[in-house]
Amino acid sequence: MVRQTKRDPGHQPARPLTVSRPSLLRDGSDEAFRAMIHDMLGFAARIQEVRARLGALISLSGSQYTILVALAQFQGKEGVGVNTIAGHLHLSGAFVTIEVNKLVAAGFVKKETNPADRRRVVLTVTPYAEKQLALLTRVQRPANDALFEALSAEDFDVLRRILPELVVCADRSLRLIDFMAQDSGAQGEAGSS
Repeated sequence: MVRQTKRDPGHQPARPLTVSRPSLLRDGSDEAFRAMIHDMLGFAARIQEVRARLGALISLSGSQYTILVALAQFQGKEGVGVNTIAGHLHLSGAFVTIEVNKLVAAGFVKKETNPADRRRVVLTVTPYAEKQLALLTRVQRPANDALFEALSAEDFDVLRRILPELVVCADRSLRLIDFMAQDSGAQGEAGSS
């Protein structure tokens, strides 16, 4: 269901635009952009909740579940390192290490010293984890199908292409906010609105 809201410009004071890129404006307005952001936030909250509920079905947090699924995907025959998982999931290595240690303690992951570099570890999922993930697909598959039922094959391909680019853009935006927040006037002005 798509919601369109039209505002009568005569009834509201003009607000400053929240974007300036022409590709994000429609007829000089940022209303469509703001609606898209709100829809993205709504979807992000729901996909996080889906992840949390799937994880809970096998007694894991949402983050632990995501890390376990990535480990199963990337381990191959040799296992996989923390940095590979952290990079793929756009998480810090320190956070992944903490969560992996919890997965090891719960019997989902086996951690061994990397024979090629004894400072690093090699991670593999345990047979117990493989069994839990296999059983979980009975819920995971229909949940994912429902979550993305609005996408055609073409939409899926476009989304797959755009999302990694948006992650990079988001990282740049965070750095920009941090840089601009160092300006003594930026925080005072933004905080007063």
